[in-house]
Amino acid sequence: MSEILVLGGGMVGIATALELQARGHAVTVVDRKSPGQETSYGNAGLIQAEAAEPYAMPRALPEILDILLGRSNDVVWSPRGVLSQLPALWQYYRYSHPRRHQVLSQPNAQLIRSACADHDRWISLAGAEDLIAREGYLSVFQDPIAFEAMARDLDRLQQRYGIDAVPLDGAELCRAEPMFRTPPAGAIHWREVWSCTAPGELVTRYAELFRRRGGTILCGDASTLRRAGHAWEVQTDAERVRAEHAVIALGPWTPPLLAQLGYRVRMIMKHGAHRMYPQAPQLRRPVFDARHGVVLCSMKGGLRMTCGVALEASGRVPDVRQLDRAASGLSAYLDLGVTEAGPIWRGTRPFLPDMLPMVGAAPRHDRLWFHFGHGHQGFTLGPTTARHLGDMLDGDADEACAPLTPAHRPAIIS
Repeated sequence: MSEILVLGGGMVGIATALELQARGHAVTVVDRKSPGQETSYGNAGLIQAEAAEPYAMPRALPEILDILLGRSNDVVWSPRGVLSQLPALWQYYRYSHPRRHQVLSQPNAQLIRSACADHDRWISLAGAEDLIAREGYLSVFQDPIAFEAMARDLDRLQQRYGIDAVPLDGAELCRAEPMFRTPPAGAIHWREVWSCTAPGELVTRYAELFRRRGGTILCGDASTLRRAGHAWEVQTDAERVRAEHAVIALGPWTPPLLAQLGYRVRMIMKHGAHRMYPQAPQLRRPVFDARHGVVLCSMKGGLRMTCGVALEASGRVPDVRQLDRAASGLSAYLDLGVTEAGPIWRGTRPFLPDMLPMVGAAPRHDRLWFHFGHGHQGFTLGPTTARHLGDMLDGDADEACAPLTPAHRPAIIS
């Protein structure tokens, strides 16, 4: 048994703590907030069993022009937001080349394949079945050309990755989701996807399970992490806590901490936001609206609209252009009702240019472990990559995990 510090109380950090605890280690979680209060709270709540291929940067000239000229609602940007991340964005563009993307999709698909089963283990033990639906989710297309292209691509996805999905025509979609007043061109029903009605609460229940099993969660400042002889220590509100190993699972707050230890992390900060509609009708399944680039999910408290990516400077107020555009456009075929009063929620997806999470031993520090950079899939993959990290820490790692490790990715972390 080892004593282990886990820095980070989101889905990735809490899943790490549960996994290592289950292997017999004594684990302490340290974060500045209670579990599940940051990005793990504000996401769309999907466990994306269909996301075998990671999100590549658009490379076709028409798509790039749509983004640059502000015609796409999938991505908005500011000059400072792009310039501050230009080297990482250039790497992302290069890794998104179809040949490189196909190679990177293989380890990603292996992770995604077991995501639901890895969550299911903790969902049942945490008594969180009431938060989970197993009805899949829908990609809805108003444009017939876009729908036909996606429907044609289903055969490739099914043959290559075994994805379970079926196309629906507009009438079938309206029967499945009566909230739609008029039929779209069509939809894809991704049948293996699970959804959660309260993502932050799921993390909280996982954290409560961790505590019930003897784990400790403390409030503290991860930036105080220091080497202390053969151990690692960090300052909490009450005391300095020491352990043999430390795991950094801080999501978008990772680069500044690792910079103190002499590492440079190339991370793209993909900002996102959501808005709640408390009086909107209930959706049976989450819906991705392809025209407006938003996900709609019925959750505790109403319908949540989660937007795409904003590449903007840190510290800015949330960019609501995507949410406003979507709300205006969706009103033609959905009744959202009045939005919730108060500020817009904003979070950050910690995205690495090669589109894979970073999992494994630090290159230059003994007993320091990296577990971050899940991008859009931290909520989905937290328990899965935690299981692989546990194998690595215990010396039982599968060679298939090598593409995730820092040692194999000097272009991303150095």
